[in-house]
Amino acid sequence: MLPMAHPLPLSFVLPKPTDLPGLALGFLDGNLEDLRDLLLRSSRLTSNLSHECSDLNDRLLHLRTDLTKQAVSWISTSLSAKVSLEDLRLNLESLLSLPTDSVGSQTNCELQQLVEELCRIQNQRKYIVTALKLESLVGDLEDSVFHPIRNHKGSTLQDLAVKHKRFNHAIKTMSEIEEMLGYVTRHHSQWRHLIDSVDSRADKSLSVIRPQVIADHRAFLSSLGWPPKLATSKVEYREVATIPNPLLLMQGDQKESYSQSFLLLCGLQQLNTKKEKRKKLHMPKENSNVGLWAIDELVKPVASRMEYHFMQWAEQPEFIFELVYKVTRDFADGVDDFLQPLIDRAMLVSCSAKEAWVSAMVQMLSGFLEIKVFPGLIDTFKEKHMKTEAISSWFHLVDQMVTFDKRMQSFVNSDTCLSYEGSSTAFSQNISVLGLFCKKPEWLKTWGKIELKDAYRKTKEDIKNERAWVVDSERTKHANESSSRSAMYVLSTREDYKAPIIADSFLNRTWKLIDHGLSLPVILPRIQFIRATATKFLWCIFKFMLLEFKKIDLSHYGLFEDTLIQACGPINTARYLESKLREWSDDLVFVEMWAAETSAKVDRKPEVSCQGCFFGEELKSLVELETNWLMEIITVFLHQFDNLCSDHFNINTVLWEENIIIGSNNLTVSQSVAEALDNLRRHLCVLQLNMNPKDFLDLWRNLAEGLDHYVSRKFFSGEPVLRGKRFDRFEVDAEALLTVLQPYCVRPGAFFPRVREILRLLRMHEEEKARLRGALSRNGGNNCLRLFGISNLSAQLVEQFCRYY
Repeated sequence: MLPMAHPLPLSFVLPKPTDLPGLALGFLDGNLEDLRDLLLRSSRLTSNLSHECSDLNDRLLHLRTDLTKQAVSWISTSLSAKVSLEDLRLNLESLLSLPTDSVGSQTNCELQQLVEELCRIQNQRKYIVTALKLESLVGDLEDSVFHPIRNHKGSTLQDLAVKHKRFNHAIKTMSEIEEMLGYVTRHHSQWRHLIDSVDSRADKSLSVIRPQVIADHRAFLSSLGWPPKLATSKVEYREVATIPNPLLLMQGDQKESYSQSFLLLCGLQQLNTKKEKRKKLHMPKENSNVGLWAIDELVKPVASRMEYHFMQWAEQPEFIFELVYKVTRDFADGVDDFLQPLIDRAMLVSCSAKEAWVSAMVQMLSGFLEIKVFPGLIDTFKEKHMKTEAISSWFHLVDQMVTFDKRMQSFVNSDTCLSYEGSSTAFSQNISVLGLFCKKPEWLKTWGKIELKDAYRKTKEDIKNERAWVVDSERTKHANESSSRSAMYVLSTREDYKAPIIADSFLNRTWKLIDHGLSLPVILPRIQFIRATATKFLWCIFKFMLLEFKKIDLSHYGLFEDTLIQACGPINTARYLESKLREWSDDLVFVEMWAAETSAKVDRKPEVSCQGCFFGEELKSLVELETNWLMEIITVFLHQFDNLCSDHFNINTVLWEENIIIGSNNLTVSQSVAEALDNLRRHLCVLQLNMNPKDFLDLWRNLAEGLDHYVSRKFFSGEPVLRGKRFDRFEVDAEALLTVLQPYCVRPGAFFPRVREILRLLRMHEEEKARLRGALSRNGGNNCLRLFGISNLSAQLVEQFCRYY
């Protein structure tokens, strides 16, 4: 038989008298005399204490109710008093506005003092009413926050529902307090002490509620089995298995409990936003995409679980981006279906559950790259012997980031009816992993340097190709034969502009740099990147074209067809680049960047830029290059023409008489002039075949203008002689000159206005010449010449002609 176990003595159970407070020790001494009384009367004493506590709680509730009633009654009375005082103040102010005399001045002074006193009393009344309302709300808040939570266990869904109810009441009370404080801040900013006092007490309550709400929410998520296990066994093959969503498995009370917890977090976030706006700590920006705390709480445990896989794939970032995209896509529909109605219940304006989920996932990935990936990559890039490997890793990572952002954008916009065509450049920073570069300007600068050097290196290799600057004459010849005269100037492709293959290389590399810049979600970093890469690369291209043109030997002594064809390569390339830059500048994306750059004055002075577009300075430089190159060719043509027929087109008797060619008793073109015109015609045919139509049009028109000046100057610089066949010789040679442009226009004479007017003077009858002499003697100016169809020759030259002929 086992011995009986003796109970522990009471001295081992009861606390020591020295550990008890004085009031508790006095109470026990007054009701219990010895150990016997403790054993016999303890249960009854406990019952009495419980009964008294209950009575006291009832009395406290009754007093609180009475206080509320009295406050409401007093406020009602105060409102009626306010109306009476306001009426009295208005009446007194109207009396003060009446005209007064010296007798009533004393009365008006007293009335003025009375009005001021009434205003002071009214302000005091407003202050007291506001303070009482705030005190009532803050007291109610402190009761709901501190007292019910102290003895709450929260071990079941019912207990959690009670706690949620208390928290919800506290959050609503704080929202009312915040609205009142906002009103006081806007209209009574001098009540600073009242605002600070209420803020201090409300913040204490908020510091108790917020950790409790977040802790309960996290515990509830954990009990649901969140986050789910990530099925990553097939990620290497880009075939991630579908991940079950625990949110969609909730039913009944469990679902309602999560809904209440979600709404509490939304309420806390709304309250925090109101407080920040009132204190002007954070003014929300237009189109800002603010995340949801409740959805961030879903992402945090997922992030902690995914980070393990991220670390395993540090050298293979494509797996990281694939896993994030897969998890985001698998849970997005469930998040949208289940949480969007809750967001609508919380009355969160312009808030999408799907976008908030995507934003939180992207920001999680961006944070990992910022902390774990890019710092190491930057350090490797700074080491010379590792620079090549670092650049390769950098390009691979950035390409994955750009692809990931485009996939995310497409995914977010997949169920959106309205989609802005240029939204890729306006993609929210919170839903773009490339937004990391917007927060790190030094990384953006490093990226720009890497991209620019790579594009420059590859372009130098392309230029080494023997056919890089070659114009395909056969292809352009067939294109010209199949095109009408009007359609010839409607150009779009490289073949239309007859540009060499290197032009496509230039544009493709430039657009790649621009496209990377357009992927950035913020406009100013986007501008900085494009200016640091694409714009600088364009200036490198201009240098390449200038060097290529300088290699060509354009001299009037050795101007051959191959030389002209070679000169067409840089000219056509410049015209093709100009057309594409103008096309890009007209795009809405570049118009927005130009406007933002002009207002912010980023990296350049807007007043220096030309043409009012994003690539204004670059277009100005291209136009100057084209103009200079065309003028060089025209100058060579004019020098060559002058060398061949420098002694013609003036009324010099000797040479003309020696060079007259008689055929069938008719005058023909002078031999040297015919040779010069034939040479000019042959060169123009070569240029028409190999030069783009727009530049060729500019070239022959300016060439015609130069020849017109040349011939007219030669005509009037010669020695005066008498008429006869010499006039006929000039007329024949001039007519031959006009026919050179016959293949390119219908009325070639329109492009030789001075030569045409000289011919008109030569063909005048004596009577018409006499009238012309008389008009010049009477008027002595250019006005009378228009009556004779002369507007391009000056009055002095016409007088010179009339004087000798």
